[in-house]
Amino acid sequence: MTQIRFDTKAVANFIESHEYGEIQPLVTMAADQLRHRNGAGAEYTDWLTLPTDYDRDEFQRIQAAAKKIQSDSKVLVVIGIGGSYLGAKMAVDFLNPSFNNELSDDQRRGVKVYFAGNSLSATYLNDLIRTIGDQDFSVNVISKSGTTTEPSVAFRVFKQLLEKKYGAEGAKQRIYATTDANRGALHDEAEASDYETFIIPDGIGGRFSVLTAVGLLPIAASGADIEQLMAGAKDAQDAYTDNDINDNDAYRYAAIRRILYDKGYTTELLVNWEPSLQYLSEWWKQLMGESEGKNHKGIYPSSANYSTDLHSLGQYIQDGRRDLFETAVLLDQPVSDLDLPKSAGNGDGLQYLEGKTIDQINATAAKGVVMAHVDGGVPNLAIHIQKQDAYNLGYLIYFFELAVGISGYTFAINPFNQPGVEAYKTAMFALLGKPGYEAETKAFRARLD
Repeated sequence: MTQIRFDTKAVANFIESHEYGEIQPLVTMAADQLRHRNGAGAEYTDWLTLPTDYDRDEFQRIQAAAKKIQSDSKVLVVIGIGGSYLGAKMAVDFLNPSFNNELSDDQRRGVKVYFAGNSLSATYLNDLIRTIGDQDFSVNVISKSGTTTEPSVAFRVFKQLLEKKYGAEGAKQRIYATTDANRGALHDEAEASDYETFIIPDGIGGRFSVLTAVGLLPIAASGADIEQLMAGAKDAQDAYTDNDINDNDAYRYAAIRRILYDKGYTTELLVNWEPSLQYLSEWWKQLMGESEGKNHKGIYPSSANYSTDLHSLGQYIQDGRRDLFETAVLLDQPVSDLDLPKSAGNGDGLQYLEGKTIDQINATAAKGVVMAHVDGGVPNLAIHIQKQDAYNLGYLIYFFELAVGISGYTFAINPFNQPGVEAYKTAMFALLGKPGYEAETKAFRARLD
């Protein structure tokens, strides 16, 4: 029995039953490419069996390192960008209270986790430094190459702070490097300085790396249960093996997305009704956008945080261009609930809601929004997860990763590379005067004159 309930009732008006049979051969072809690892980018598909094939010895070292960080630090600064940032941030937010970093030490399970290296904002770095203050802290720097600009800049800053506070030798004991196993600037520095080091596997791209050390160390340091996270992913791996889209919800999700795309629904909104799921959407946007956006094809991934965004984006979703569809991630059991307080009067007009909990109101609002949006011409999908816990998150991560692998191959593209990402880097390096980019520097500066 799967832990995810995939609800497709609200697309019944948009997809004819025969279309599922017609898309099945394309999905089967994509599944064969993925499973037999003979499609484009197959060398980056080790995530497919990661929940059963991961390195148990490294996993134990991750758990031990997390305990050490918890014992000698109040704060962990996680330095990374893209796949080296979004997965960990998503999981830390998903698995901990909304204001976890503000809780007292006896209320919080693990350390406070802050993120850096995901922008080039000096203001952000200064604000983070002030927030840490004189608290004991450690750093987890995550980079395959060790030369990515944003995390490299942040690492210089926080390495200097560590050395100033603890001395050169003491700083080394508080730096944890997650990087390539054999090469790269960060690998070489970690080896020379004897940092505790964890591996970014060669066969897993950044946006698929949350279940490797890239995500697992920050998640474990926050106090979350990474054993349950991997258990959920393993059960999803075991569950989603049938090529039949009637029996495999991950494949069915991929199939529906492709059918809707071919009908002109080229934007997908991932919708949540819990603020703690906001970064699930951010992680998902990279996973989908970087995987599918190739050769002028692919579904544009966007997101909405309800009910907040109903007061800003709601008008467009209801009455704007009919080129988008929604996929809602819904929790069947909230982490906690709250009774609506009773009032002697009815000045706020809420008396009709008395006797209900706030989660009941939230869930009912979600149903109403689906009805309104479907009536307005917006297809809706719903992914129900039972609980907001590590097991269900692991299951959901694998669901999305598998779905985009299938979906990407149906577009006849390589879902596992990201050639377009290099374009901005070339322009940035040229304008900053990086050695080796002299010709590009001249060309780009001429365009600015």
